[in-house]
Amino acid sequence: MFARRARASRVLAALVLVGQLAVAAPALALKLEVRVEGLKGAQEANVLALLGIHRERDDAELTAARLEALHRAAPEQIREALAPFGLYRVNIEDHLERPPGDEGKWSARYRVEPGEPVKILSVDYQVSGEGATNPAFPKIFPMKPGDVLLHSAYEKAKSDIRYAATSEGYLDYQLTRHQVLIDPDAYAAHVLFHLDTGPEYRIGAVSFKQDLLDEDLLGRYVTFKPGDVYDPDVLLGLQGRLLGSEYYGEVEIVPLKDQAGPNHEVPIEIVAERNKANKYRVGLGYATDVGPRLTLDYRRRYLTRHGHKLRTELSLAPALSQWELDYRIPIQDPTRDYIIIKPRSSHYDTATRTGWIQSLQVAHSTLTARGWRRNIGIDYGYEDLYVNDVQMGAMNELVPNISWSKTVSDDPVNTSDGYRLKYTVMGAMDGVISQESYLSGLVQFKWVRRFATDYRFITRTDLGATWADSLDALPASRRFYAGGDGSIRGWGFDALGPNDPITNETVGGRYLAVGSLELERRIKGPWSAAVFGDFGNAFDPDYEQELAQSVGLGLRWASPIGQVRFDVAFALSKDQGDYDGLPPARLHIVIGPDL
Repeated sequence: MFARRARASRVLAALVLVGQLAVAAPALALKLEVRVEGLKGAQEANVLALLGIHRERDDAELTAARLEALHRAAPEQIREALAPFGLYRVNIEDHLERPPGDEGKWSARYRVEPGEPVKILSVDYQVSGEGATNPAFPKIFPMKPGDVLLHSAYEKAKSDIRYAATSEGYLDYQLTRHQVLIDPDAYAAHVLFHLDTGPEYRIGAVSFKQDLLDEDLLGRYVTFKPGDVYDPDVLLGLQGRLLGSEYYGEVEIVPLKDQAGPNHEVPIEIVAERNKANKYRVGLGYATDVGPRLTLDYRRRYLTRHGHKLRTELSLAPALSQWELDYRIPIQDPTRDYIIIKPRSSHYDTATRTGWIQSLQVAHSTLTARGWRRNIGIDYGYEDLYVNDVQMGAMNELVPNISWSKTVSDDPVNTSDGYRLKYTVMGAMDGVISQESYLSGLVQFKWVRRFATDYRFITRTDLGATWADSLDALPASRRFYAGGDGSIRGWGFDALGPNDPITNETVGGRYLAVGSLELERRIKGPWSAAVFGDFGNAFDPDYEQELAQSVGLGLRWASPIGQVRFDVAFALSKDQGDYDGLPPARLHIVIGPDL
């Protein structure tokens, strides 16, 4: 009895000891250094990526037995990693050094002599079938005798030829033979690549399975015609155009290949499910020019079977409140062309203007082949404004106008490289609803360029000119002003321009020249700092000319909705009181994309 109890006690003590050692084991994790010598660049990177002992060198549960097993497997892993570079005669010296004590560092060293790469001795390349003479297939294989056998080059060549087959309508093509054979004795490679194209398929009739839009409108989204070569990329383009229209939430392209006739024309069925009709958005924001802002936005994605759309937006802010309705009617190519009907109502309460402006715009908008958005239209405007507390009187005008605009960027929200350019020409004629005649042109340009990784250079300019008998002949809304977040910082919104010699109040001008230079440097993560200088003004030959200048510092945060910009600008060129020798400063806060 006592002997059994003694044995049980010893077994229990042994189990406790094993448990304690298991708990303590992580504290005795092995330390390992792995070195691979004799390689560099892509070869070294590929070896380290596939070398198990390198990947597990920091594993807290790595044991001596596991380490030795990884070391034994390392030479074969190195040879496998170098094979894609055509290296098949690789010599490896491997050495694993055990530390003298339990807490020392293990050392695994691999000295690699990659040797000469194997080269291609022969290429057997054949294209047979109906498309054997199609120029889309290369006449000779992209890899030729004498080239180093790079597996990546072979896979690219194979992929390019297969893509050529599918894009030329050879849907049943087969790779009857595709091999790379290595002759170890001659240390040479033989490439065999045989492709049978099969018949050439063409696109058949296109039908739509949907319950939303008129078939004639949908047909204008189709840029190909029955009988064209069957190219999957063309069909994907159609799918993208339909999804981009926002009429449909889901679009499926269904090729009915089993219904192809003797001419191998494949009928195409488009299955589309309508998108949600309504979209709402409520936004809160702030800009120094206008103050806190509440935005209410409603969009109706479709109104009629002819694809009409509607969007209306109400923006409420202390300095400038606007209501706008945008009604669009697709015409011609519905992805590029539409008629715009846009009523708008604006209320100003700025340093220079107070009152209402009402307008109605009707325009034809089209996207040109070079990527320019061109608008040709006519605006009817009615305004009743005070300029510096002086009532200008109610004015009506009919204004034909044309504009070209283009935005190019690598990222529309947080831009590293891009620009925005817009030209506008407009005018009115006395007696055609308008009370005065004038012709006005405006160029607006902004450019963003990143360099040296952490720096961005940003420049912008606005240049405008109006030909009119006098400034008094122009409606207040057609005069040029400067100052504000997007103009010359350091002054309020539209606070700059020619001043009345008697009241010293800003009255606007017939000319505008404003520029800005800005250098931004990334500090950490999404945060960056900037220095800038703004210059220019609105001018008029009937008034004294004055150039406005400001400099400043800024802090930027690259948010998901665009940059949040905090700028402190110092107005250098205008006396605005006693600031102990310092120019007056103004804080500007703007949220939004760069372009």
